[in-house]
Amino acid sequence: MPDLETYLDDADLARSLRADVRTGLTATAKWLPPKWFYDARGSALFEEITRLPEYYPTRAERAVLQARAPEIARITAAKTLVELGSGSSEKTRLLLDALSADGALGTFIPLDVSAAALSEAVAALTAEYPGLTVRGIVGDFTRHLRLLPGGGTRLVAFLGGTIGNLLPAERHEFLTTLRAALDAGEWLLLGTDLVKDESVLLPAYDDAAGVTAEFNRNVLRVVNRELGAAFDVDTFDHVARWDPTNEWIEMRLAARTAMRVPIPELDLVVDFAAGEQVRTEVSAKFRREGLERELEGANFTLRHWWTDPDGLFAVSLSQAR
Repeated sequence: MPDLETYLDDADLARSLRADVRTGLTATAKWLPPKWFYDARGSALFEEITRLPEYYPTRAERAVLQARAPEIARITAAKTLVELGSGSSEKTRLLLDALSADGALGTFIPLDVSAAALSEAVAALTAEYPGLTVRGIVGDFTRHLRLLPGGGTRLVAFLGGTIGNLLPAERHEFLTTLRAALDAGEWLLLGTDLVKDESVLLPAYDDAAGVTAEFNRNVLRVVNRELGAAFDVDTFDHVARWDPTNEWIEMRLAARTAMRVPIPELDLVVDFAAGEQVRTEVSAKFRREGLERELEGANFTLRHWWTDPDGLFAVSLSQAR
């Protein structure tokens, strides 16, 4: 098994889940964080989502990276590539290939909360890139950015539009914490989904095959398994809606009937009214001018902005100042 730097263990994850479920399900407007979708089943469902015809973000981002990776390598001349929320690092191979061909890259640092997924990815990448030092970090990008190792010019990749899952205040905290962890002149490569017509956005989060609905309900299965809860998962309907004021998609779970759900591990019983909803994800969509303001507010300067041919998704390159 590859050596990993571990800042997040099973006990830490268990404490975090307990705190999130207690706080979220006792709030006046109930919520659960999207990170709890991603057990093994949830991760497999999300991989299936990325291949659905309605789900454009993965294909659009890949198109940008395929077209621009050599340019990104030339501009940054990065010696270290860091990927936040790396998963299998599939799209990142486009960057690894370009940076390796450019001759500067010596180290790849993938960070992910899943030790199992990270161990598998590190082993695969070490075999695929024998001249590359691969150092996996088991950590949370909202908590462990200050622990990123230095060494040479770093390029931090945060892809997949994941930054859109953070609320505006959380995005500001993330960007300022990341900036504090970087040296002036180092780089941030950011994938962001763009504001577009609701007729394109909504199907990406409510596909005809119902895969996203199963993915959404998976958070209740995680709570059942880990905390002994008694959610009847199939009595919750998947809801996806566009909020034009905040310019984000919200995913929710709606209780079909009134119910009481015991969560023994928290010594808690949660009441639901018929039709009551739990917000499980926000997925913000961006405009260039708004994102540029957010980056400027965290002391990053936007240097380059690329989109796919249809203008659905953007990959931006910013520099710490």
